[in-house]
Amino acid sequence: MNINDLKNLGWDKFFESHFQPYAANGYASGRVASEYKHFYSVYSESGKVLGETAGRLRHEALDREDLPVVGDWVVIRPCSESGKVTIHAVLPRKSKFTRKMAGVRTEPQIVASNIDTVFLITSLNEDFNPRRVERYLIVAWESGARPIIVLSKSDLCDETEERIREIRGVVGDVPIHAVSVVRREGLDELGRYLKHGQTVALLGSSGVGKSTLINHLLGREYLRVQETREHDGRGRHTTTHRELIVLPQGGLVLDTPGMRELQLWDGEGGLHIAFADIETMASHCYFSDCQHQDEPRCAIREALADGAIDTARYQSYEKLQKELTYLARKQDIRSAIAEKKRWKKLSRVASQRAQMKHR
Repeated sequence: MNINDLKNLGWDKFFESHFQPYAANGYASGRVASEYKHFYSVYSESGKVLGETAGRLRHEALDREDLPVVGDWVVIRPCSESGKVTIHAVLPRKSKFTRKMAGVRTEPQIVASNIDTVFLITSLNEDFNPRRVERYLIVAWESGARPIIVLSKSDLCDETEERIREIRGVVGDVPIHAVSVVRREGLDELGRYLKHGQTVALLGSSGVGKSTLINHLLGREYLRVQETREHDGRGRHTTTHRELIVLPQGGLVLDTPGMRELQLWDGEGGLHIAFADIETMASHCYFSDCQHQDEPRCAIREALADGAIDTARYQSYEKLQKELTYLARKQDIRSAIAEKKRWKKLSRVASQRAQMKHR
């Protein structure tokens, strides 16, 4: 596939309309393929080039989210001296997959942007975990992309149909595909999501088979794959950075490092969609502010008692709801501090520009 044609990389009228003001000033556009410490690899009409952010973009960025991430469409200009391109702006994002940055700091981390479909991959062997799927599903719904459940390593599971039914009770109408790269089973069905110009992100914990799947889609050994550990059936972590990979048959896949821990960032909307069955049931409680503890005529407690709602699933819902509530309080404090810093920075930038004009 010709990567110099931006339409093959997902360029459409949405990005074109936002790029028009830059085009009039002689800028070009490109898409971030990978991100390193100080540089970016960028797909452009001139091929794959190395780029770095302009000083002004870094200086005026109010947050890490204002800087490029893998999947972004960016405004670039070649630098004749270095042979690199300079990234001057990030175009608005259609979608973004965001999590809370690992550690104690309350800050967002954009894992990927401008994704059309998210493959939420979990293996069918010992690493099978419906609770983890719920967490991933919340973030996927919140991102704006379409989630697809991929159950990998079906060759290592003797209870595939039973586990599919278990996941169906968690994900509702979201499509589910059980696959095995070893046996070449279920893989053709994934092709429908990898259409020309479409971007699919692969998300899942370490060792679920993301790299193996990408190698199959590419038809060659592009990403290093390590053997599955015998004692627990898990593969070992191989991907160390995010990378947007162009497939020869059309479409793009975004490989991501495995995330054993996925901390939510802003998932209230995703929570409502992922647990729509529980929230619909709660709407039938006699009291509109029912806490589902000891109130009379509580629809949730009745559903738990007769098995209409799975107890483990409801406990997961409560845990995730409390996590989001706690995070929202911390974000309010962070937002107040950030707003003060923002106005200080804007005032400083305005003052510097005024001084430049009077020189």
